[in-house]
Amino acid sequence: MEIQDVTGLDAAWTAIRAGLRRDLGARLFDQWLKPARLGDYCPESQTLDLLVATDFSANFVSGQFGDRLRMAWRSAGVGVREVRVRRAPDATGPRLLEVVPASDPVDVAAESPVASNFQPRHDLDSFVVGDTNRLAWSAAQAMAGEAQPRFTPLFIHGGTGQGKTHLLHGIAAAFSAHSPAAPVLYMSAERFMMEFVNAMRANETMAFKARLRAARLLLIDDIQFIAGKGSTQEEFLHTINDLIDSGARIVVTADRPPQMLESIDARILSRLAGGLVADIRAADLDLRLAILESKRAVAGDPPVPDMVIDFLARSIRSNVRELEGAFNKLVAYGQLTGRAIDLDFAQQMLADAVRANARRITVDEIQKACAAHFKIDPAEMRSKRRARAVARPRQVAMYLAKKMTPRSLPEIGRIFGGRDHSTVIHAVRTIEALRETSPDMDADIRALQRQLEG
Repeated sequence: MEIQDVTGLDAAWTAIRAGLRRDLGARLFDQWLKPARLGDYCPESQTLDLLVATDFSANFVSGQFGDRLRMAWRSAGVGVREVRVRRAPDATGPRLLEVVPASDPVDVAAESPVASNFQPRHDLDSFVVGDTNRLAWSAAQAMAGEAQPRFTPLFIHGGTGQGKTHLLHGIAAAFSAHSPAAPVLYMSAERFMMEFVNAMRANETMAFKARLRAARLLLIDDIQFIAGKGSTQEEFLHTINDLIDSGARIVVTADRPPQMLESIDARILSRLAGGLVADIRAADLDLRLAILESKRAVAGDPPVPDMVIDFLARSIRSNVRELEGAFNKLVAYGQLTGRAIDLDFAQQMLADAVRANARRITVDEIQKACAAHFKIDPAEMRSKRRARAVARPRQVAMYLAKKMTPRSLPEIGRIFGGRDHSTVIHAVRTIEALRETSPDMDADIRALQRQLEG
């Protein structure tokens, strides 16, 4: 007989659920029993089926809560003597999913144990790739793919705001797209530590361990925060060992490479370094321009002119998150006020951010960089020689000094061997013209700018 035809079982299950939640605590109940639903009921044997999403969940719930469930149903007086916990025949298997990013929290649907709360804007396709993050992106693609990756764990390290969390979201979403029944668990290292401590206090460490080891994809953000936490590190080590042995995939992020993490168990560092270590370096100028171009393509009105894009890319260099925030601020303000976005407007709105990102580049640095690039003696930058092999690198250095320092034309001329300001003007115009007609010269200038901007 189908459950919906049995009077009173629904009401009894509602009351039993409330009692279990009170007795077990909200966290344990929500994780394991809240997703359960009523299945078939046999009046002859007085056996009721409770349906859950996976065989693992069925085994765990039956082993941990079977006696409690039987007692609760017998006490309800609705003709149930036995309870079987089974995987639902139509279940695709809810993911064991918990997204807790430290800086960008998202809401989880209160009634659904399978809230797909990875942010759509953080997919792998929308991750803008450049020389400074290509290895990490390629490794993320492999980790998320249908084929079993040749490495695990994947350890991604880089500074704040460079895209590590974006890759974690993208890996989880891509993996779940082709393996919807595979449990995915994603949390910050701080959350891992907090939940482990709470589980020990509540004498629920077995449930905590079972939840972690059920994952087919485990993603841990900012692992450096477990430094110095002995018992947490021990549990983390056992977790990754078990998951690796079972063929699960593991992705970990940190703000520095494994060998530079302090106060972390050497066994953990060995495990993390034994997979693939991929870095995300600070975005160079070309990547910053590409990121802004991708945002401009979907921003809508008001339009953001090229000169503003160039200004942002050259001025906001600290991290990608701040760069995107500066762009969003300009567009949002323009949309709200109806004002056109031009260079003056951008400079006014972002003055504080630009000052915070400013790194004073000196003419001396420019001279040395140009001399090294063109393979001449740095002293030639101030010499009177006019040979082309010396004059052209000197003109490039003057051009960069004008573009990248606050020095006036007369000041630049004096630093370059006491030359007149008109010589500097001629150098700037010459290099600007060459950049338009010579791809090699343009490439040289771009390379020097990237080098000088760090």
